[in-house]
Amino acid sequence: MPETLRLLEDRLREGGGPKKIDKQHSAGKLTARERITRLLDPGAHFLEIGLLIAYDLYDGQAPAAGVVTGIGKIEGRPAVVVANDATVKAGSWWPETITKILRAQEIAMRNRIPIVYLVDSAGVNLPYQDGIFPGQYGAGRIFFYNSLMRRKLRIPQIAAVMGPCIAGGAYLPALSDVIIMVEKTSFMGLGGPNLVKGATGQTIDQESLGGAHLHNATSGVAHYAAKDDAECLAMIRTRFRQMPAPLPQPTGTEPAEAADDIAAILPPDHRLPYRMEDVLERIFDRDDFIEFQPEFAPELLCANARLNGHPVALIANRRGFLRPRIGGIIYTESARKAAYFVDAAERAGTPIIYIQDVSGFMIGSEAESGGIIRAGAEMVETMSTASVPRIILTINHASGAGYYAMAGQGFDPNFTFSWPTARIGVMEGDSAVKALFSVELDRLKKAGEPIPPELAESIDKTRADYERWLDAKYAAARGHCDAIINPSDSRAVLTQALEVTLHRPRAVALALELL
Repeated sequence: MPETLRLLEDRLREGGGPKKIDKQHSAGKLTARERITRLLDPGAHFLEIGLLIAYDLYDGQAPAAGVVTGIGKIEGRPAVVVANDATVKAGSWWPETITKILRAQEIAMRNRIPIVYLVDSAGVNLPYQDGIFPGQYGAGRIFFYNSLMRRKLRIPQIAAVMGPCIAGGAYLPALSDVIIMVEKTSFMGLGGPNLVKGATGQTIDQESLGGAHLHNATSGVAHYAAKDDAECLAMIRTRFRQMPAPLPQPTGTEPAEAADDIAAILPPDHRLPYRMEDVLERIFDRDDFIEFQPEFAPELLCANARLNGHPVALIANRRGFLRPRIGGIIYTESARKAAYFVDAAERAGTPIIYIQDVSGFMIGSEAESGGIIRAGAEMVETMSTASVPRIILTINHASGAGYYAMAGQGFDPNFTFSWPTARIGVMEGDSAVKALFSVELDRLKKAGEPIPPELAESIDKTRADYERWLDAKYAAARGHCDAIINPSDSRAVLTQALEVTLHRPRAVALALELL
């Protein structure tokens, strides 16, 4: 992983910084990340979702949008965890905080796994309330998802109030199955003491208004009280031990090649070719790998494989010159090949993993007369309506409608991951320059005139803008992928994500119908 990205992620994981962390500790509280570490099984990997969201907004004052979200194992069972980071503006909600919480809830619903909320938030970040409170995907949708999980999907929701939980945010634990409060440090109420005094004239302290004792002994809103963070987290683990046993894990074989050098497979220039097989041999099991129609439309590699013993259907873009075709392009034949392969995976109930390095669909008179639009529609339709889990890993290009057909984010894949080398966009900068300026450049060339400085400046700006927009960090900051992962961790991350998806029933998920 590039050093600049690693340093950025390390800084974001520090939240509000050492002073705010010390303040959290002095109040007798663990930080969000410390709580997650203690909640998960010892040594369990926490697959963080949305770490980079909003990192380049608000002058850098909202690391991880003030909430840590991800998946990990609790008592051997995969679970989603949402933890407010009180070191970031007291854990208050930014607009992107809502985005992250909703995405975490969607993961729980789509894959039918429990979700744990570690609540420690001062509520809405008031200067940004217009991007938080209203709208179809505003804060209210969090409570809509709470309700669906309780009444329709029967997904366990456990809320631990480990700090403040104020105003509308109090409905998040109220709509959960289990509410645990921590004595002396937690508060839950529709208004704090100051708001109550201003609205009613009543003077009351925080503990009497909405503390753990009040809600456990008097109001009955909470279900359990813990003496500190450690006991609260232990109580959550106890609840997980009371759930049905997790699914057994199959036995797989190691990949044919070690993953240490996987990042070096991609050439420094993203336009140059490489062997996709070299990537796959470092991620998937060495046994039971069978390519489907290897000599027909070979630019699109389709194969049945295993990932740590789990059967998967694999779709990947080959790069380079596959005469007379160009790798990375989807042709009429490759689109129809993919549609048939996805349909076969759907009938067999096999999860699909897409390895994206796609530059788009083929264009031109031959492609159009060959029915590329209809073939592409078949590929998109079959992928869109598949009920089996779909996971995406973008390693290089993800351009144009090819990105959509390869199960792009808009088609509700279960998880989307990217390497640092991923480039997600309509087209590359050079292509954009041709599309925007070719008429004027051709005119100048025919007239033998030089390119005016202002036109040259516009061309340079277009290239620079596209490089910024195509950067994997830009996509991750806006939630266009769940996480940027280290290439050498691809097998572990894809396995963890796949095992989460296997908890969903085989039939078309009710969650998809409700969203």
